[in-house]
Parts: sequence; structure tokens; C-alpha cells
Amino acid sequence: MIRASDVERVTTWIAAAKSSGARELLGPQAGEPLSQTPSVLRPSALTNTRPDMQVNAEEIFAPVCTVEAYSQLDDAIATINASRYGLQTGIFTHDLRVAMRTYEELQVGGVVLNDVPTFRIDHMPYGGVKDSGLGREGVRYAMEEMTEPRILVVRAL
Repeated sequence: MIRASDVERVTTWIAAAKSSGARELLGPQAGEPLSQTPSVLRPSALTNTRPDMQVNAEEIFAPVCTVEAYSQLDDAIATINASRYGLQTGIFTHDLRVAMRTYEELQVGGVVLNDVPTFRIDHMPYGGVKDSGLGREGVRYAMEEMTEPRILVVRAL
């Protein structure tokens, strides 16, 4: 983590989620601290979370993920789209119709199928929508951002 205060923020959010019913699937063993040093945070995975918990409602930017199963695709799409954020999402499915529907309907900057949204290649347009960033990262998009398009029009006389 960048700052010790970020470790403290994230551990507070995790503790609040757990005290409100979230279950930790992955994290330190019983009695071990979430943080090993002031700037190192152990990875954590939570389930039984709610959309209003900070671990879901805010961009956590930490080695923490929430995992929730949905029996209805409409519910999963509605939950994701209700967020004020929309960076990237990972969808796990074997059904190409589900994959295409989530790609078309989710209000996010990118959909990664059958992997987590940390997968990235430099030429991919990585970025988000809504309150998740401005513009896109990646070599092509960085070059566009750092150049000023110009035009010269010549009318032959």
C-alpha cells in the first residue's frame, strides 16, 4: 500500500463489513493481523457483503475482493450498475449469451470474461466510466492524450 493510513482505512472497512455480517473467505489466519508492516496488507476475500458496505460502495484500491453469487443475471447487472463507480468487472461464465449480455449492459469501462479485471495488456484501452477515472490508459491512448490533433486544409487555386 502507498501509505500506512491506506492500510488503516482498508482494515477498518474490512472490520466494519465483518461486524455487519460479511464472511472472510481468504485472509490472515485467526489471530494474525491483516497488516504485516505499516504498508503491507494481506490479501482478503469477503462474501455475504451488501452493496452499501464500504468494501463494495467505494473503490478500495487494495488487495481485497468481494465475491457474491447471483441466481438471476438481472440482479447481478442491476447491482453493478447501481454503483456510482464503473472501472472494470470480471464475469465468470461458460455461456456466450451471458458474456455478450453483460458486455452490452454493464456500465463499466471493461468486462473481463473468466478472469479478474486486473488482466491487462498495454494496447488495451483500460479505464472506467461514471466516477471511475477519466479517459483510457494504454500506449495508444496515452499518445492521443499527449498530442494535439491539427489539420491543414489546402484549396487548390
